[in-house]
Amino acid sequence: MVNDQMVNKVKCLIIGSGPAGYTAAIYASRANLAPVLIEGPQLGGQLTTTTEVENFPGYPDGVEPFQMMDDLRRQAERFGTTFVSGIVTKVDFSVSPKKVIVEDEQEYEADAVIIATGASAKYLGIESERTYRGRGVSACATCDGFFYRKKTVAVVGGGDTACEEANYLAGLCEKVYMIVRKPYLRASEIMQQRVLNNPKIEVLFEHNTLQLTGEGKVEGADLIYRKGEPDETIRHIDINGFFLAIGHHPNTEVFKDYVARDPEGFIIVKDNSTQTNIPGVFAAGDCADPHYRQAVVAAGSGAKAAIDADKYIKSL
Repeated sequence: MVNDQMVNKVKCLIIGSGPAGYTAAIYASRANLAPVLIEGPQLGGQLTTTTEVENFPGYPDGVEPFQMMDDLRRQAERFGTTFVSGIVTKVDFSVSPKKVIVEDEQEYEADAVIIATGASAKYLGIESERTYRGRGVSACATCDGFFYRKKTVAVVGGGDTACEEANYLAGLCEKVYMIVRKPYLRASEIMQQRVLNNPKIEVLFEHNTLQLTGEGKVEGADLIYRKGEPDETIRHIDINGFFLAIGHHPNTEVFKDYVARDPEGFIIVKDNSTQTNIPGVFAAGDCADPHYRQAVVAAGSGAKAAIDADKYIKSL
């Protein structure tokens, strides 16, 4: 239950503190919407799990992700964005203005809501995976593959995403292992052929990762072959990078009773816009993007969401 206290009334409420959320705040504040942005526990979003950002325009020498996110935040703050820390625990999008409750305590009523809650990469759940996160463990080959040029890496997964990332990395790296727990690839036929015909890629079928090894950074991985079978064996491979490609989970669960989502949980938006199925509710960034998952794309969609929200508010 929400405490008996004054309801906060705002024109535009933004949920999420990644590139999409902060960019939406910049555009919304410059449109005199006086936005309030709800920052979750991971400021900067999934981008901050990498070590350096080299593919975001405006940083010719690269930038640390926390620095980039701080730059975006300060820019939004300069134009008048108000920031609130907390997690959205409940919403009611069946009414207008929309109701959003933070930490089961603070209630907001907003003419327009921009959802920019991102998506979280799925991890294997092994302890060493957390130990080396940002030091050889990555969930984005496009983001971090450049750092492993002419080195040896491993990709975990057997679907289309894993095959795509393995092929991408093969264009940069000396060798790419694919660690696949099944005796086959789940990817489409054309993606399978691209992997199996690439001389730089070695597919390790029926392998699971036991642990990662190395002094301060990833230098190898211990694998188990045919786990639980009579011929079960342990194998070690030398690698410099370990890429997860077993999917992403969009952070959209709290909105499921109102906002239309696809079977994976990604928010569905109307063509060429950020409008959801609920008038006045917009979605931007990775929570509505199962394909690109790039900071610059998320930022662009954040700008679109703010423009869409501004038009909606002015139509009321």
